[in-house]
Amino acid sequence: MVDVRREWDGVREVGVDVPGEGVVPALSYVALVGAPEPGDRAVLNTTALAMGLGTGGHALVVALPDRLPPDPSGPGHLVKARYTPAQATVLGVDEPDSPHHATIAGATSIDDMPVVVADLHSALPAIVAGVLADRPDARVAYVLTDGGALPLWYSRTVAQLRPLLAGTVTAGQAFGGDLESVTVHTGLLAARHVLHADVVVVTQGPGNLGTSTPWGFSGVAAGEVVNAVAVLGGRPVGALRLSDADPRERHRGVSHHALTAFGRVALAPADLVIPAGLEPVLARTVADDLAPLGGRHRIVTVPTEGLDAALRALPVSLSTMGRGLDEDYAYFLAAAAAGRHAAALL
Repeated sequence: MVDVRREWDGVREVGVDVPGEGVVPALSYVALVGAPEPGDRAVLNTTALAMGLGTGGHALVVALPDRLPPDPSGPGHLVKARYTPAQATVLGVDEPDSPHHATIAGATSIDDMPVVVADLHSALPAIVAGVLADRPDARVAYVLTDGGALPLWYSRTVAQLRPLLAGTVTAGQAFGGDLESVTVHTGLLAARHVLHADVVVVTQGPGNLGTSTPWGFSGVAAGEVVNAVAVLGGRPVGALRLSDADPRERHRGVSHHALTAFGRVALAPADLVIPAGLEPVLARTVADDLAPLGGRHRIVTVPTEGLDAALRALPVSLSTMGRGLDEDYAYFLAAAAAGRHAAALL
């Protein structure tokens, strides 16, 4: 270990001298492997570096062989990332040992709460900005699904958004949130009845997996989240992935992934939000893309005055697929408009 570069919630970023490679950046999840210090030897997984993954420009510390962390001794019986060498034991909000078990066991509804569903993690800060632009007092919680990064700690976006969030819940195999849940359903119940959220945002973590096929995309599970929200008596709001900047034709207008998630996987109706004032060509393309979905979902056009300022005031550097706010403006505006619509439902 050469140096410690920076830290955020649950993570220490270090530089590690790898023979033949030089010094590479590496992330250590402190709760799993400990806090590395200069001079430590480290076992690394360098897959993300070797593959050049867009969200994975770091090696991952697997172990500090000379200074192992103590065995976990805290409460909890939920095992996440199960049967992997890095499996984590956590206290689930829904398990009997939890102080919130009775609350979750007795809850049957999220009480008409608006839930904004997106298929990419990069939409999260823009959605939060849209909610708080009109309702700065609203309690916004984030439920992280397990389609992308499993440790919530990996997301610097979440770490930077902390002052704006009422709390976080990690659902399914994901872990590291303020609360842990077995399913998205209990994650939504926990956000409502334990974190007392007014609005919830649900997305996968960073590092989505896609295959250039209609069904082979981790974000397709956004449609299943819509179904879960509806079953629990919530108001699903779809944050559409739309763009006129993506170089791939299948993602121009409304992304084919969003059309699959909301058009084919989501069996319950949702409010699908279009931001007003799109460029005319993009507006026509989006309208054509969404026309077949109008029989099931409600297509809502939302005014965008004031959202630009809200996006630029965020304590987070906005980025999706390597493009910033001004490079893919329509994408972030659509996410912020979905947040604004959710605020209007309160």
